[in-house]
Amino acid sequence: MESILVKIFATALALSQVTTAPDAVKTRFERAQDQQQVAELLRAGCTHMRKAFDIEDINLEELIATAMDDPQAVAGESKVFHGINFADLQTAYRQFCKNENVAAPAVDLGEVIDFYNKATADLPDHTKLKGLKLPGASVVLDRKGERFAEVFEENQRRVWVPLADIPEQVQKAFLAAEDKRFYQHKGIDERGLIRAFIGNLAASGRPQGGSTITQQIVKNLLVGEDLTYERKIREMIVASRVERTLSKAEILELYLNSVYLGRGSWGIELAARSYFGRPAKELTVEEGALLAGLTKGPNYFSPDRHPGRAQERLAYVLSRLQEDGAIAAEQSGRGLPALPALVPYERPRRDTGFHFVDQVAREAKSVAGIDAITANSYTVRSTINPQLQRAVEAALQEGLSRYERSAGRVQFRAAEASLAQAVQRFEADKKTGDKRPAWQRALTNARLPLYDVHWTPAIVVEKPAGKKGEAWRVGLTDGRILPLSLDNGVAQRKLAPYDVVLVRVTDGKGKSGARAELRVRPQVQGMVVALENRTGRILAMTGGFSYPLSQLNRATQAVRQPGSAIKPLSYLGALRNGLQPNTLVSDEPITLPPLGGGRAREHDYWTPKNYDGGFGGITTLRRALENSRNLATVHLLEGGIEGTPEASLDRLCKLAVEAQIYRDCVRYYPFVLGAQPVRPIDLAAFYATIANEGLHPAPHVIDSIERNGVVIYRHDPKSSVMVSSVDRAAFYQLKTMLQGVLARGTARAIASLAPYVAGKTGTSDEENDAWFVGFTNDVTVAVWIGYDNAGGKRRTLGGGATGGHVAVPIFEPVIQAVWSNVAPKTALAPPSPEAKRHLACKSIDLESGDMQSAGGRVITECFRIDRNGQIQDTQYQLVGREDAYAARGGYYGVAPSPFGYGINPEQRPTYYYYDNNGRYLPAPRDARPPAQYYGQYGPYGRDPRYQAAPPRDPYGREYQTPQRIDPGYIWGNRRYY
Repeated sequence: MESILVKIFATALALSQVTTAPDAVKTRFERAQDQQQVAELLRAGCTHMRKAFDIEDINLEELIATAMDDPQAVAGESKVFHGINFADLQTAYRQFCKNENVAAPAVDLGEVIDFYNKATADLPDHTKLKGLKLPGASVVLDRKGERFAEVFEENQRRVWVPLADIPEQVQKAFLAAEDKRFYQHKGIDERGLIRAFIGNLAASGRPQGGSTITQQIVKNLLVGEDLTYERKIREMIVASRVERTLSKAEILELYLNSVYLGRGSWGIELAARSYFGRPAKELTVEEGALLAGLTKGPNYFSPDRHPGRAQERLAYVLSRLQEDGAIAAEQSGRGLPALPALVPYERPRRDTGFHFVDQVAREAKSVAGIDAITANSYTVRSTINPQLQRAVEAALQEGLSRYERSAGRVQFRAAEASLAQAVQRFEADKKTGDKRPAWQRALTNARLPLYDVHWTPAIVVEKPAGKKGEAWRVGLTDGRILPLSLDNGVAQRKLAPYDVVLVRVTDGKGKSGARAELRVRPQVQGMVVALENRTGRILAMTGGFSYPLSQLNRATQAVRQPGSAIKPLSYLGALRNGLQPNTLVSDEPITLPPLGGGRAREHDYWTPKNYDGGFGGITTLRRALENSRNLATVHLLEGGIEGTPEASLDRLCKLAVEAQIYRDCVRYYPFVLGAQPVRPIDLAAFYATIANEGLHPAPHVIDSIERNGVVIYRHDPKSSVMVSSVDRAAFYQLKTMLQGVLARGTARAIASLAPYVAGKTGTSDEENDAWFVGFTNDVTVAVWIGYDNAGGKRRTLGGGATGGHVAVPIFEPVIQAVWSNVAPKTALAPPSPEAKRHLACKSIDLESGDMQSAGGRVITECFRIDRNGQIQDTQYQLVGREDAYAARGGYYGVAPSPFGYGINPEQRPTYYYYDNNGRYLPAPRDARPPAQYYGQYGPYGRDPRYQAAPPRDPYGREYQTPQRIDPGYIWGNRRYY
């Protein structure tokens, strides 16, 4: 290991060169051949430094003599000089400064050369500082133009400001505090080094560095801040090179924009705003002097924590300004000057919108060409609605927790934090005037890891000792102490006093008071996105339960199988083909041959099944979509969309790409039931397209980006495009059908919202994904729940966890927040004038689709009309009239209900019978059909036209009634084709 003396002389070698011959600094010497040259350079440097001592009026000989008499008296307790042998220094001084011959040299120049060569190897490129603009803090504004977030790299929170915008006296204040001879030296101020050296000899306090502003820039931006001789050598050489590359103005501008000044602010502009609430160009001399004084130690001289030190430092800077003639004597005043008025400081903290802000950065790169939004100080006008954003996050977090509680999947692992030590410290602090309990102060100051979870932090203040009537009790930040509802056995064993947990506070009902319900981090994940229909503005978006746990934005960066949520595409294709919502379609078993033709094996055929395992005979397009019937949807491939299944798939793929659901559509049968994964944001945009009657919005989070007040990017308001292959009338018909999903179908849990909302549930293979996508006139909201299934693990949501059961309950509070914060609650709009010209609305029977009905449930349906204004009757286009009449006996293959063979009372079929005159009439709906009613036992029970045995598939296999399957279940034979 090199001795301290070797390191000192290697540093002196660098200093000698940059002060005597800055244009010819050598960074490598040969160990044997160049020792004489090194000695001459050291002598030249010593001669130069002796002149500097003379200029500073310091008697060097006397200083050395004093050091020799009592080195400890000179160095005091300064750690700077620990390990230095003053006798060796005197010997070296005689050798290199007085040119005396010494019998035993104090230092081996070969070792000096070795250390110097190692320190100067691979010096950083100083030229990259030319024109360098440091990373900045960009401001993200919400849709109303109010500040929502700041985006910056670690230790780079700044706003760049040109030197011309900084008052000259403020510039002089920084020079007076840090580098008095800035305009005279060439990167290294030997006189400043001497003053620091003498100051460190005389005092044992904070060591002085003597670095110039140029050296500080090099240290901060190029060579690092290691407290080593190697770094000091590199710093001096690179600083001298910077002085030959950059002008003094460029160096000062770079320094004033890079220096850390406290309050989380790098650079003078952000510091001026943080301390005084105005830009740097409006700073007074006193304010500038206060900031300049902070450069020596922003925490040590902080006016917030140490106002006395800040006053002393301010007085020092003002006195230096007076000495330099920059201010008059009366401006510096007598005694300690008063600190300038400061604005209150609140550390920038945010607890919402982290996935959204990440998407802002990605979109700035992809559409605006800004590689890094932190590379400069931008003002980003975003689309976010902060109130809706918070509501979206809270709804998803509570919904995920509710699902795991109802499914028995809650896993308590540990408390969020333990504040036992913090409570002890607060209890021991007797000086504070804060009368709050120690636990309350500790909880208030705690910074929990899940900073974006909108449950209430609570601290355990009482743990039951086992006596009857005792309960867990927790304290809140407002001082309340509440009983904790704790039915989790693991939590009861693991929790301890002063542990912090997350709770949901419930108001008391009746005689019971408020309680705190324990909330546990869920393992299941989810996503919610809210999209403005007409513009595509993303008003709110959360890509997971909590950003600190997972930065993956599942709304934009993940793809999942949509299940039945993709079915509206097939029905849109059928409506485009001229079918009407009352068109009858078969909901009976179907087996499709493999695509491409040719010889096929048995397992190459595709046989899908319904979620409930049964089949419903004949139903209308409307009822098929409302009840998410898989078989009916697949039957549309046979003539409902195009003439053949292959042609229908081709048409749907083209439509899916045109509607921008997919970039590339995989052409295979299960696609129509949601087998191809989709990005949630793209699925939401498709539903917004339905709400818009075919106008597809471009989802975006950025409206515009400005730099220095100049707009450099603006979202194109014309980016929304029409889906031209489908007319408005078809889109409107589909919208009304999706409205029925809420009124009577798989989303009937929120049937009360049906006048105002349309949408569709979805559940993929084996309940792996649960969806609900719904829209109002103004906003579309998409909800997804599922497990990430990373690392090769596969975990489904479990039986019965359909979109209607787990996604719809999350959608409801979100849509209520939409009505509170975005647009008022209004009934879904009637058809546009363009659509209305092609539609005529009539009353029909809901189940049969008949326009002339006697009894039954009647609804209003809008039908496409021809050029003559006549309704295009397609009711029996896919299913013949006789087959339709024969099959109206209801569902078969399903256990009977009080109303016959229906799925539930709300989906019971209409039963028909022949009267004595041979008329075919609907049976009374409030009574169980008598035996003579056709269809009581299914279509092959009493009618001689049907065989007594159950039907078989093309291979002679009996159709079985499988266990319950979700509406979004895709593969009947569980094979992927």
